[in-house]
Amino acid sequence: MPAEVIEWLQPRPTGIYLDGTLGGAGHARLILEAATGSRLIGLDRDPAALVKAQQVLADFGNRVSFHHRTFDQAADVLQGLGIDKIDGMLLDLGVSSHQLDTPDRGFSFRFDAPLDMRMNPQDGETAADIVNLWDADDLTRIFFEYGEERHARRICRAIIKHRQRQPIRRTTELAELVRDVVPGGKRPARIHPATRVFQALRIQVNRELEQVETGVSRAIDLLKVGGRLVVISFHSLEDRIVKNLFRAEAVRCVCPPRLPVCQCQQQPRLKVLTRKGVRATEQELAQNTRSRSAVLRAACRL
Repeated sequence: MPAEVIEWLQPRPTGIYLDGTLGGAGHARLILEAATGSRLIGLDRDPAALVKAQQVLADFGNRVSFHHRTFDQAADVLQGLGIDKIDGMLLDLGVSSHQLDTPDRGFSFRFDAPLDMRMNPQDGETAADIVNLWDADDLTRIFFEYGEERHARRICRAIIKHRQRQPIRRTTELAELVRDVVPGGKRPARIHPATRVFQALRIQVNRELEQVETGVSRAIDLLKVGGRLVVISFHSLEDRIVKNLFRAEAVRCVCPPRLPVCQCQQQPRLKVLTRKGVRATEQELAQNTRSRSAVLRAACRL
């Protein structure tokens, strides 16, 4: 959603902007081009993404800096740079196309690869660790809550039975197991029956929902008055967190309804700019099918 990002972020010349999910740096480049003289601080937890971004943004010289950090650590990065407030922040949540399309990262069952799924391959437990070491109740919980998988318990029973014989180490191994135990899983379908399980594992491995809640809340504190926060989500769990955080920060009164006069004196910190989530255009959908689930929300600091 390149045009929509620029439309809602409204980058200004000489402004300071932070891209908390730098990825391939496509959005970062647009921001720098749209606001001559602006400065961009780029964060990403994936070292490979930072290397790629440095190549893409090489022409902008010292207008951009790169940091191997997660976006909920943005305050620490800014403090290290001597920056108090910024004019805008972009968060493009979820896994990147580059990560999905790199076989050995283990994000996709389209490739036979190690069951990894770490956005930062230098840190934390892998998807294989979770599948082979977690107990049935915890596995069922993440498949149901993060993947919204209605056959979560059936899938977990099959995983427990399989790993008693041998550990599950490969993406295709897990995908085939899920396909075999889900009712109707072997029938041709638009969505592979393992899709929700892989989504749930990726969210857990990278603690994505925790990072969204913490990172968006902290981002509001970093904005100047009039500064804008733009967030792109790719599934309902992320989008719900963002929507609810924006709504809570835009409320003028939290008094109980029975009170005739407001006594809380709460001052809203945000103005929500997108009453409904902004979706990709038909033109973009034709060029990039992955954008079909993208939802953009924007807010302005008061």
